[in-house]
Amino acid sequence: MKTFKRHLTVANVLSCIALFVALSATAVAATKLSTGQVKAVNIANEAVTNPKIKKLAVTNPKLGKESVTSGKIKNLSVTNPKLGKESVTSGKIKKKAVTASQLGPEAVTSGKLGNESVSSGKLLGSFYHQLLKNTTYVTATSGPQSDSEKTIIAFCPTGKEVLGGGVRLTGADAKVVPTESAPEFNVSGARIGWSATAKEIEGGSSSTWTILAYAVCAEL
Repeated sequence: MKTFKRHLTVANVLSCIALFVALSATAVAATKLSTGQVKAVNIANEAVTNPKIKKLAVTNPKLGKESVTSGKIKNLSVTNPKLGKESVTSGKIKKKAVTASQLGPEAVTSGKLGNESVSSGKLLGSFYHQLLKNTTYVTATSGPQSDSEKTIIAFCPTGKEVLGGGVRLTGADAKVVPTESAPEFNVSGARIGWSATAKEIEGGSSSTWTILAYAVCAEL
């Protein structure tokens, strides 16, 4: 013990302290982890919380396919500025996901409708029946007799109804005048053609004359 005290000097003490510090630093350095040394199995559940994740550290390439589902997205967290241009395509929209209440006023304009996309089944019945389709012009005429009265009907083709019509006289003098020009109806009330009537007045006429009826028909 006396021998130990004889060799215990200030220099020896400082040298020992310096050696101890150096060895401690080496030990600490040895505990540093190299790249890729920490595996998923070494991380406890819920050990990596939001405050420990650097801003913008989790980018698209680091996300697994279908790893971010709808249940993991906070309501209203994905706003328009966060969506890339043309990122939401028709294939990514669930069927019937966009309802009428989610469309803005005048959002669906004629330019956004495909050709023949609005069929008769999508039109209000009363409006659809006002549309003209396959319009046809038909006429009917009587012979050039000298009768006191003549009636002629211009019938519409099957499946069409009359929209309007008229009457015309040919070869008649001033003693022949039209007395009726009106739609012709069947027993069901459908307008099947246009009826025209004319007759002689003031004692009749010796000349022959012809009455012509014309009708404008269409599918309704």
